[in-house]
Amino acid sequence: MELSNAEAHLNGPLFRNAIQVVEEAAKIIDCDPNVLERLKRPRRSIIVSVPIRMDDYSVKVFQGFRVQYSATLGPFKGGVRYHQNVDLPEVVGLAALMTFKNSVLGLPLGGAKGGICVDPTKLSRTEKQNLTRRYTSEIAHFIGPTKDIPAPDVGTDPQTMAWMMDTYSQEQGGYSQPGVVTGKPIEIGGSLGRNHATGLGVVYVAEKAFEKKGMKMDGARIAIQGFGNVGSFAALFSYQRGAKIIAVSDVGGGIMNGDGLNIPELMDYIKTQKTVKGFPHSQNITNEELLELECDALFPCALEGQIDVHNAEKIKAKVIAEGANGPVTTAATKILHQRGIFIAPDVIANGGGVIVSYFEWVQDIMSFFWDEDEINKRLKGIITKAFEVGFKLHQEKNVDMRSAAMAVAVQRLEKAMLLRGLYPR
Repeated sequence: MELSNAEAHLNGPLFRNAIQVVEEAAKIIDCDPNVLERLKRPRRSIIVSVPIRMDDYSVKVFQGFRVQYSATLGPFKGGVRYHQNVDLPEVVGLAALMTFKNSVLGLPLGGAKGGICVDPTKLSRTEKQNLTRRYTSEIAHFIGPTKDIPAPDVGTDPQTMAWMMDTYSQEQGGYSQPGVVTGKPIEIGGSLGRNHATGLGVVYVAEKAFEKKGMKMDGARIAIQGFGNVGSFAALFSYQRGAKIIAVSDVGGGIMNGDGLNIPELMDYIKTQKTVKGFPHSQNITNEELLELECDALFPCALEGQIDVHNAEKIKAKVIAEGANGPVTTAATKILHQRGIFIAPDVIANGGGVIVSYFEWVQDIMSFFWDEDEINKRLKGIITKAFEVGFKLHQEKNVDMRSAAMAVAVQRLEKAMLLRGLYPR
């Protein structure tokens, strides 16, 4: 894709990698070249200045972004992250990935992403609230329950979404509009089941992958990199299904027990210790060593790019379920596929969060809320159906699951775009 200087924001590594996968997927389904050309660029990229008064009464200006990639299938949908490394190229890449994730999951949603370049750990609660409210005000004309529905991401949480919802509601008519964001507290329109949804989705997909490989979750030996929200719940739900979680890790390193770790006790342990290190009846290992353990399944639930061409040949897991975004590089995917290691790709495996966000949006619009069992049942139905559709194409075209999943996403977008046509002609 040839880029002008004005399109430098399309040159970020995350976006380039996403477009590379899209181009390969387009070949699998013989995608219309005009559709492919449109899929390579975001519909709208918004950059805003976010000035706020700090606690010392000085004024500081932060830079905020909202990239609305595609609304072909429905309203834009995607998280907002607060991080010191946020920039436009990163947000464009994340918005593209949301577009294809929502498509492959069969959700009536487009893709978007937002963020502010800030270290949220250095802000007081008041400063973070001021930042959130001003950012919301700056993008208010572009978001809304039928336009674009933000959600939490890195550095943001339910409280952030509560401030966003309140600001939007005050400015747009003065009445409560809970459908403008998802990931809110339960008390103001949030959904049951949202907190554990991504981890549970990883487990549902891993169970389907095991089924295809003639394996069972009960008794399976699983290693999990990352023990935050996604990894901890993936560990807990696997443990409850009889799996042996032989190793877990966090930013400080990992622990291992070949007979299996007691996950409920470990989750209690980290509430006070803030790390998995030092957990009784375990030995310390590094994050790198965890990835290369002999196991039935590996759940990388930490950062992107953890498995690349340098360690792909050392991976011994039979199944990989990607709880993080992009933990296995495109090049490593090819190597692992050739070695017979089955990868359940991130666009499906970690889709539980956005699926339940979709449920929250639907419940807010209806003003009618479901119980947690209903949420989990509906989550399982959507995510396993997405897996089956991707697996069918994976077998038909003899391609890796990542390529198959992306091909399904591109095919759905292609059909919708051709049906809707191009305005103006």
